[in-house]
Amino acid sequence: MNRPLIAVLCFMVCACSSNASNHPFATQTIASFDEPWAMAFLPDGRLLVTEKKGRLLVVSPGDGSAVPVSGVPAVDYGGQGGFGDVALHPDFSENNHIYLSYVEAGDDNRRGAVVVCAVLSLVPGAEALSDIVVVWRQDPKVTGRGHYGHRLLFSGDGYLFISSGDRQKFDPAQDMAGNLGKIIRLNDDGSVPEDNPFAEQGGVTAQIWSLGHRNPLGIAFDASGQLWNTEMGPRGGDELNRVVQGKNYGYPIVSNGRHYDMRDIPDHDTRPEFEAPKAWWTPVISPGGLMIYSGQLFADWNGDGFIPGLSSEALIRIEFEGENAREAERFEMGKRIRAVTQGPDGAIWLLEDKEGGRLLKLTPP
Repeated sequence: MNRPLIAVLCFMVCACSSNASNHPFATQTIASFDEPWAMAFLPDGRLLVTEKKGRLLVVSPGDGSAVPVSGVPAVDYGGQGGFGDVALHPDFSENNHIYLSYVEAGDDNRRGAVVVCAVLSLVPGAEALSDIVVVWRQDPKVTGRGHYGHRLLFSGDGYLFISSGDRQKFDPAQDMAGNLGKIIRLNDDGSVPEDNPFAEQGGVTAQIWSLGHRNPLGIAFDASGQLWNTEMGPRGGDELNRVVQGKNYGYPIVSNGRHYDMRDIPDHDTRPEFEAPKAWWTPVISPGGLMIYSGQLFADWNGDGFIPGLSSEALIRIEFEGENAREAERFEMGKRIRAVTQGPDGAIWLLEDKEGGRLLKLTPP
C-alpha cells in the first residue's frame, strides 16, 4: 500500500527548503522567450535555445540578443508537445551536427516524438539547418498530447540516449514491442549498438536501454559515467533514478504516487523485482530536467545534481552518495523552471517555462 499521504507531505516539505533571500548565488536575467524548452552551449559560448512552437534561436550570452535559425522542421504544437530538446554532436566542432527532438503528426489524430540530426550553419545572417535526417521515432504514435519526454544526451563514448515518455497511456511503459516509457540508447546515426541489453530481439525492442518509466524529462551522467534520470510521477512520487542497463523501473505496476482519481498504485517496496527510485517526492516537484554539475565556479557543488522544478517553482540541489541520492537544498525561484545547464565558465543557467520565460545566469554573489 502507499505510504500515508500526510506523513509523506510533512517529511518532504520539512526536509529541505531555502527562500530567495538565502540564495547562495546572484541571478542575472539575460533574455526572455516564448515558451522556451531547452538550451545547449555552442563552442563559441553562444547558446542554442528552442521554443515549443517551433523556433530555434542562437543567443548571445552577453546581451541576450537572439537570431532565429531557418530550416527548422514543422512541429505539432499543443499540450505538452512541440519543439523539444537540442544537443550537439560530440564532434560538433568538426561536423557541425546537432540533434533536435520535436513532435510530429501522424494519421488519425495520432502523434509522437521524433529525433533528427541536422547540419547547423552559423554564417552570420544566414544561420540555417540543412541535411536533416530522422534518427529515431516514438513507436507507436498514439492520440493525446502528453508525456513525450524526448530529452537528448550523448555519453562520453558517443552514444545517443533519448528519454521516451509513456504518452499518458500507462501500459506501453511495460510493452517491449514499443519504445514508449523507455530510455533509449542508439549510435549517432540512429542504428542500434550491438551491446544494447535487448539488441538480439531486433526491431524497436533493440533500442531499449531501460523500461518502466513514466515521463522522463531529465537525463544526465555523473563523473563516473553512471546515468541518472528524473521523471514525473502521477499524483505524488516524482522520481530520481539510477538508470542501469536492462532494468525495469516498474511503472505503471508500481509507483510511490497514486492515480489522479486517487486509486492506489502499489509502492516500489511491494515489488522488489523492480528498480526503486533513489529519491522521490510527495508533494511533487515536477522535474523538468537534470544537470550534474562539474564546474569550479561553485566548487562546493561539484558532483551535485540540479533539478529544475515546474510546479515547485524551484531549483533543487541533489547530493549523491555512491548509488544513493538525496535532496540537499531547495532554492525557491518564484517561476516554473523548465531547464538547467552548466555554462563554459561554470555558471548555472536556467530557462523559465511558459510565455515570457527568462534565461537566467546564476553566479556566486
